[in-house]
Amino acid sequence: MGAGGSLKVYAVCMSLRLAGQWLWDSWFVRDGQTVHAFYLQASRALQDPNRRHRNVSVGHATSTDLTNWTVIEDALAISDSPAFDSYTTWTGSVVKNDGKWFMFYTGTSREDGGDVQSVGLATSEDLITWTKVSNEALVRADARWYATLDKSAWHDEAFRDPWVFKFKPSDDTWHMLVTARGKNGPALDSGVMGHATSNDLLNWTVEEPLSKVGAGFGETEVFQFEIVDGVPIVLFCCSHRWISDERKAREVGGVYSLVVDADLKQVDISKSVWFDAPDLYASRLVQGADGGWNLLGFWNEPGGKFVGELSDPIPVTADPIRGLIRR
Repeated sequence: MGAGGSLKVYAVCMSLRLAGQWLWDSWFVRDGQTVHAFYLQASRALQDPNRRHRNVSVGHATSTDLTNWTVIEDALAISDSPAFDSYTTWTGSVVKNDGKWFMFYTGTSREDGGDVQSVGLATSEDLITWTKVSNEALVRADARWYATLDKSAWHDEAFRDPWVFKFKPSDDTWHMLVTARGKNGPALDSGVMGHATSNDLLNWTVEEPLSKVGAGFGETEVFQFEIVDGVPIVLFCCSHRWISDERKAREVGGVYSLVVDADLKQVDISKSVWFDAPDLYASRLVQGADGGWNLLGFWNEPGGKFVGELSDPIPVTADPIRGLIRR
């Protein structure tokens, strides 16, 4: 906040294009008529966009129409060592409970070279000023069910991108979906839907994955679960680099959707359907003011060059067979 508690506004823009920053993964939450976008950002002065992942902070912008955005002060940055997030703060989600906002986000630490991912928490009264709950992670990969760090098999210990929700507002249990890798599968076939549960948003139990290895994905990133026009949908993404050879023969990777049952009891990632937007990545389902669903993600590498801007909203609906489709 600015002097006297006023909110600092840094830019007003059509779509979300930042002159001095690359923007990639994002997550959204609505508060009344205002949608808050949180997103990963890094300075274009780095020159090489591959360096952005280790030089990242969480930016913040607001909109009432998903097209015109006001950029305000940043939400999160790394912690001082020692901390689970002393190296990076990455993708997350925001929920409200008992009048308080909870942001779950991914952290990596300098102490382990940034190779081990885990989930932490910050809270806010107003969606603007965030206070981290602890220097310790709330949720980590459980080696009983999930692959842990073994660089001979994979480049990191994946346990990131927490998506937190309840199936029904009256439920006692919160669920967290996580980008993770199962045990004992081939490198490009081990991506699974990680899962954890909590009754208070502070104490979490890591559960078995909700999906199995063998679906044709090395990793399944940025999960989201929503009921879209009456159809339960899981959304995620996987780059061309990390899909199986079988999938490479028929699709380029990117955004995928999957029709599921309403309580996620039967999740078969192998039946996921590619969404035909080749250069869109890490997309989110966001409802507009009219209640209609839209897809927003970042433009990745059209023409082989990283763009790093948020897309305009793509109106979508869901089909019980085809999954997510344009409307």
